[in-house]
Amino acid sequence: MEATQMAVETFTRDGRAWQPSYLSAIDPETCIGCGRCFKVCGRDVMTLQGLTEDGEIVGLDDDEEILRKVMTVTDPGACIGCSACSRVCGKSCQKHGPS
Repeated sequence: MEATQMAVETFTRDGRAWQPSYLSAIDPETCIGCGRCFKVCGRDVMTLQGLTEDGEIVGLDDDEEILRKVMTVTDPGACIGCSACSRVCGKSCQKHGPS
């Protein structure tokens, strides 16, 4: 069975409409790798990785010379759309959407 993507609308406990906004990408040019988004996410959606001078994203354990650290989306399917990560991001480097 193939899953289809569609906007999900649900309701809060008191009946107000709420639509999840799922994390789909993090801009490596803007991200400073502070880890605030990672700390508020209880779903392991993101991972801290390295960015090389060539703009390649590599694991921190790789032998590549890392220019700086950036957060990356490694398990987008685990995101529940709460948007807590975007509320704590001081650089507004994340992209969210309905599905």
